[in-house]
Amino acid sequence: MNKKITLSFIFTLVIVSFLFPEVLQAAAKMHRIGILWPDSPPSPRIEEFKQGLRDIGYIEGENIVIYYKYANGKRDKLPALAAELVDLNVDVIVALTTIAAEHAKKATRTIPIVIVSGDPVGTGMVSSYARPGGNITGLASFAPELVGKRLELLKEIVPSLKRVSVIWDAEGP
Repeated sequence: MNKKITLSFIFTLVIVSFLFPEVLQAAAKMHRIGILWPDSPPSPRIEEFKQGLRDIGYIEGENIVIYYKYANGKRDKLPALAAELVDLNVDVIVALTTIAAEHAKKATRTIPIVIVSGDPVGTGMVSSYARPGGNITGLASFAPELVGKRLELLKEIVPSLKRVSVIWDAEGP
């Protein structure tokens, strides 16, 4: 199965199960989703997300409205953009990076927030993976306990491997 489609599908299921448990009773409701993104459009991650929604019957303009808030690379705009989503009274905020998730968390304690974050436990976004608590759920893309295993697998795939470089956003959490 295509990894991109799998991630998109799983992410969409998380949102639907967290936000829309009443989906069968309220099929006619126009759901409002706010997307908080620190970069500029377009983004493959947002397109994958929208495709995942379409795959389970949520079509933008038909049964969902999506409000896009892009910071265009200016992280200092994220607090105001998160506040705009709260003011729009969206049903859920989707924060596709750790920095966006942090600003969404500061903006509301009541609107559900679905995140894709490097390490939500390590950054204090959630209390644990098993029980995140509060109004946050989502996906973690970094699990510190797996770093050794990932290096082991890389060495198995490339036996002549001598060095590994890591690229990291020093400004990120």
